Amino acid sequence: MTFILAIDQGTSSTKAVVVDSEGKIHGLVEIAVEVMTDTNGGVEANPQELLQSVITAGQQALAKCGNPKLSAVGLANQGETIVAWSRSTGIAQHNAIVWQDRRSVEICRSLNDHTAQVEQITGMQVDPYFVAPKIAWLAPRLKNAATDTVITTSDVWLLNQLCGSYSTDVSTASRTLLTDLNTLKWSDECAEIFGIDAVNLPAIHDNDAVLGSTTQFGGDIPVVGTCVDQQAALFAEGCHNIGEMKCTYGTGAFLLANSGKHPHRSNSGLTPCAAWRLDNETSWCLDGQVYTAGSAISWLIEIGVINSPEEIDSLCATVTDTNSVTFVPALAGLAAPWWQPTATGRIVGLTMSTTKAHLARATLVGIAAQVALLARAAARDLGVTTQVLKVDGGLTRSTSLLQIQADLAQCPVQPYPSPHATALGIAEMSLLSLGALDKQTHLSSIMKSQEPVMPNISLDQADSILASWSAVAEQSNREASL
Repeated sequence: MTFILAIDQGTSSTKAVVVDSEGKIHGLVEIAVEVMTDTNGGVEANPQELLQSVITAGQQALAKCGNPKLSAVGLANQGETIVAWSRSTGIAQHNAIVWQDRRSVEICRSLNDHTAQVEQITGMQVDPYFVAPKIAWLAPRLKNAATDTVITTSDVWLLNQLCGSYSTDVSTASRTLLTDLNTLKWSDECAEIFGIDAVNLPAIHDNDAVLGSTTQFGGDIPVVGTCVDQQAALFAEGCHNIGEMKCTYGTGAFLLANSGKHPHRSNSGLTPCAAWRLDNETSWCLDGQVYTAGSAISWLIEIGVINSPEEIDSLCATVTDTNSVTFVPALAGLAAPWWQPTATGRIVGLTMSTTKAHLARATLVGIAAQVALLARAAARDLGVTTQVLKVDGGLTRSTSLLQIQADLAQCPVQPYPSPHATALGIAEMSLLSLGALDKQTHLSSIMKSQEPVMPNISLDQADSILASWSAVAEQSNREASL
């Protein structure tokens, strides 16, 4: 039996899963990591805590299942989170700047004369969400850092600490605003625009590349299978054909649609990027982002609407609608199609009859409405009809969210049979690289599927809800544009 340790280093936690070649999970540990925010749009994390969580979670997951002999260790990363660190010592020189950080807004605005050029090369909007503006913001703040300091995505630093590699995978690289969409190579032009020395950028490798070996988890184990968390989940859910799409509901919600073997530029503000490159063949996807999903539920807890995430379903079950309350949970800005990083959340329709239950339900509608609109945009871009929306992530435990999502998307919503899609996607990439899994076999196909959730309202009703929600979102967008 082949065993893989798949590690999903996410925004608010690190999850380590020991999985075999049949998709069976033998050990699982999840360790919370602290995310620090400030009133200026800053979102940071302690890099050493991220690294230690990777090592500790992996070691504990292995111990839970008797420390089986591993064939490989794989790693999923946050994508747009960056770390400044010394190449010679490996020591981090600053807190990690997390993907939700918005402090590079002014840098993006200062590059208005170059946005068309950057978008033409990368296919992406110039926005603080992506990596290059964060690097440009952080670099001048490292005056006392080591002379050999580099600023990279978090996966580069974690992999360097684990196995000495200085590289990133194609899916991560394609989301930096520094990669040529057509060649999947670093763009010297974009690097120059953002004031980044292209010489210091890491090598770009395939998702099934062997990057080295690590001794952190017993023995000398190959590090194989690396990917952005969202693309790893897309792979796990079997979205291998054009138009097949999934949404992962974590801290944010991310809808990805497979766009085939060639990059597809969006007409709807979605992000075209590499899904994965395996066995020298690249698959592509369109990516739509909802910055506040699970974090909106956390906000409800902080303001006393609910005491725990589990309460939201029981609360929503006490009402049949939002009582005309509309909530745009833009607590960290709006992404596609607005790309308005300074947009703020907006709640309208409050009356004396508004209850906690109405606000809780409006939160779920606000999340699901954005995902439904992104699904429509992806289908329109690709010229397909959405047959099913596959979903995963912590919020899919909410039956209320799944029903609202099916209603607004007007298609079946298919929950992934495991809450660990990202880790299992990484495990599958590792297994394929090792030849321990047939190319035509996917772990999702040998796992027991859950029943899909079907829409309960008409298309006209869904359109009405989405139109009302979009009108309020546009108000937030316009206000931020002033």
